[in-house]
Amino acid sequence: MKKYIDDWVVRENRKLTDHAFLLKLQLNRELPEIHAGQFVQILVENAENVFLRRPISIHSVDPETRTMDLLAQIVGKGTCKLANLHVNSSVNLIYPLGNGFTIPINNKQQKLLLIGGGVGIAPLLFLGQTLKKQGFTPIFLLGARSAKDVLLLTEFQQTGEAYITTEDGSLGEKGFVTNHSLLASGDFDFIYTCGPQAMMLAVAHYAKQHQISCEASLENRMACGIGACLCCVEKTIQGNLCVCTEGPVFNINDLSWQI
Repeated sequence: MKKYIDDWVVRENRKLTDHAFLLKLQLNRELPEIHAGQFVQILVENAENVFLRRPISIHSVDPETRTMDLLAQIVGKGTCKLANLHVNSSVNLIYPLGNGFTIPINNKQQKLLLIGGGVGIAPLLFLGQTLKKQGFTPIFLLGARSAKDVLLLTEFQQTGEAYITTEDGSLGEKGFVTNHSLLASGDFDFIYTCGPQAMMLAVAHYAKQHQISCEASLENRMACGIGACLCCVEKTIQGNLCVCTEGPVFNINDLSWQI
């Protein structure tokens, strides 16, 4: 799939919490093909001791307005700089990178469950929007520490059914996503997940127990985004593979996870 290097204009930079923000970027031409689950490498300029681009999941794409939303967490100097970009400023992206989620091609009655935790929910909205356009009704199960950490819930509710867990019980059911009563039946045809590794391992274990196909979007540390630096290598049944080029989305059966 062809990759591009373009300057995008910041149309919105919205602070969601003390540690998360949403960038809405616009391109001055028609958008190329972009798949749910892919990511971008964004150049951070004028930040002291920040040399590498930052990988960020694509949260949403609107071809009509030529916009792309990026949902990110502030974890260091680079993302802190991005969180403070001004509207109408310009940012340079390499995109779209990696391989996306598998979209079912038939049987629109299939029950598709999208499980995310924290800022790991980022690629799941775009996936849900894609599934909805294909005639499916996505089911979201989103986990967070507390109600104030639940991000962009309205967007998910507008896209499909949305269920919430919080560790302190301040919104939705109390506990982790894998404790939610929605999972009691095991009646799902496909599961997609992204978030903290411990959560994805638990989701993968659940999927395997119930013989449900499952894909996970890994969040290994990526530096180059093109498979050159080998920072993001993941052990799979095919050997060590770069998450940035062979993923970030993998079928759990292809991973060497102990589930």
